[in-house]
Amino acid sequence: MPMSFVRIAYPIPLEETFWYRNDTSTRAEIGMRVEAPLGRRAKVVGYVVESIDIPVSENELNLGAESQDESSAKKPKLTQLTKLAKPELPAYLEKLELPTDLIKLEPSKIRSINRVIDIEPLFDNEMLELGRWVASMYHCSLGEALSAMLPSARRERLEIAEQFDEIEVSRTPLVLTEGQKVALDGILAEPRGMFYLYGPTGTGKTEVFLQLADATLSMGLGVLYLVPEIALTRQVEQDARARFGEQCAIIHSRLTPSRKLAEWRRIAKKEARIVIGVRSAIFAPISNLGLIIIDEEHDGSYKSGTTPRYHARQVAMRRANLAGARLVMGSATPSPEAWQACEEGQMRRFNLSNRPAGGSFPEIHVIDMRGRHGLISEELAEALHAAKQAGRQSILFLNRRGFAHTLMCQTCGEQLLCKHCSVPLTYHKASNRLICHYCGYHEIKPRACPSCGSLDLAWASYGTERIEEELNEGFPEMSHARLDTDTTNTKGYLENTLLAFRNGNIDILVGTQMVAKGLNFPGVRVVGILMADQGLAMPDFRAGERVFSLIVQVAGRAGRHVPDGIVFIQTKKPDSPIIQLAAEGDVPCFLERELQIRRQLEFPPARRLCRFVFRSKSAKGARNEASKYADLARRIVCISPFEDIDILGPAECPLAVVADNHRYQLIFKAARFSDLQRFVKTLRHSIEPTSSVYIEIDIDPVQMM
Repeated sequence: MPMSFVRIAYPIPLEETFWYRNDTSTRAEIGMRVEAPLGRRAKVVGYVVESIDIPVSENELNLGAESQDESSAKKPKLTQLTKLAKPELPAYLEKLELPTDLIKLEPSKIRSINRVIDIEPLFDNEMLELGRWVASMYHCSLGEALSAMLPSARRERLEIAEQFDEIEVSRTPLVLTEGQKVALDGILAEPRGMFYLYGPTGTGKTEVFLQLADATLSMGLGVLYLVPEIALTRQVEQDARARFGEQCAIIHSRLTPSRKLAEWRRIAKKEARIVIGVRSAIFAPISNLGLIIIDEEHDGSYKSGTTPRYHARQVAMRRANLAGARLVMGSATPSPEAWQACEEGQMRRFNLSNRPAGGSFPEIHVIDMRGRHGLISEELAEALHAAKQAGRQSILFLNRRGFAHTLMCQTCGEQLLCKHCSVPLTYHKASNRLICHYCGYHEIKPRACPSCGSLDLAWASYGTERIEEELNEGFPEMSHARLDTDTTNTKGYLENTLLAFRNGNIDILVGTQMVAKGLNFPGVRVVGILMADQGLAMPDFRAGERVFSLIVQVAGRAGRHVPDGIVFIQTKKPDSPIIQLAAEGDVPCFLERELQIRRQLEFPPARRLCRFVFRSKSAKGARNEASKYADLARRIVCISPFEDIDILGPAECPLAVVADNHRYQLIFKAARFSDLQRFVKTLRHSIEPTSSVYIEIDIDPVQMM
């Protein structure tokens, strides 16, 4: 009987893949998940990445005695497959060009897979190729890459998709402004390539995206539409479904596992041709891809914080290149990387300047909060009352959840820190608990200072819960709601709150970043940005970029449909160039200034970065491992062609301890990305990591904490 073998990649930090017999009743195919034994574990789920059929029976082979296991990947001592009883067979098998690592194994001792999980393949050849690229690009195993590409689902087999809300279908596009029409025609004139839609908030980028999607679908091609926030997916979904009906599929983390897999199946079966979702949607198995849209391209949430630490923008570039598709990005506050790419001609930029819905750009006021008490200034309070009287709405933005960020002893100056992390505990008044937003540790608010026993405890800074308290006390006649990750954990709260605010049933919406990105509320007149300078002092070269983008984006929620928007930027640093440029809305000036600083400091996009973070329960262990890698890295740099690599560190991370893990970092810089990648691979393969230390490898890091 002919023999069949499959190569399996496991979602673990092990680059080796393993061969198994494909002899179950259900035949495993490339792209399927299977369950198989691995080492001492009897059942491990992996992905079939290669399949080989050998038209030779086992009886025709001269069998040896050893079996494949993990150690055999390092020390192959097995009888070769080509050592056969019949002399004519080796030449025959040689023509099959069998994989070298399979030839070294003895077929009779290769273990069999336990069972096949999937009814049909989850990955086609194109998606497997993308997985291999992700593994190589971001220095992880192929199994880890494929695992990140696949939506989680508790139920392994799904026959019936969950039903979706019915939305009335209307295919009427809006009339475009001259600037929108120029952008649409210019992009459609090119069959492929990278393009950028730049314009202040409310200038109609979304409508251009939707009409590009419509044109792409009419050509029989698929569309990927990425947004940074889950809150945005519902809004974009409604707009898209109104145009395209049930051709739309939605992918984001708040879907139930079964619905997420159902959407994946619909996409793979070509029942859905336009996919809307957050970062992970970039891996949706859409065929004949013709267009990828990245809305709010500047947003840091497009970068994954877990292995593989991919950036959806980079993956989108790769997918567009493989598929010969158009890639269109857009933002009111482009990232410095994207802006430089446009300036250098790598992307074609189209500028939008007018608000087509009838609104105008809001009036901006910078409020100096030095010497003032409370979160809401007199000027902002007066504007909130005036908006209420006019039947209009307001948004209050503070990029910190909880009631207070820091509880400090006024006697000894001690801060209450997390017992497992080097960060202050945040007080949540609703539960009367101090909570760590990194590891989840919590404790009841103490009555006295744990260090000196003083009863004189005070709050050092505030969060969104404190705004609610001030609204309850000073604006009892106004209805309000809060949007942050604490409130939106309740199922349906996010959608219901956004709908109520859009319908005018809520006077004031209080929120964190969730209210800053792309949401369109016609009734908003007043926007208050509280503690606007918060974040400028962070030890991260992107800190200024983040603060600027947030201010400009939040300010853009005002006056989108009626020309009476007012924005109040409250700050204790009114003279900061970043605050001033944000108040002026001068994005090009800020980006040119930022790029000049980055060039002087040799930070991205002037140079590319890779960050190694060493985590261990032992501070000494993490420090020693970082030093070991640093010493070897400096020796490697002395060898051509790595002279261009700069090494920073080792040093303790700004967040030195998270969840009892001590953290040290190394940062590598290079002008050419290819040099950086070769260097990182050389370093990884030249040293044996210590088992007690976990190493994070982050290509093009977005967060440096």
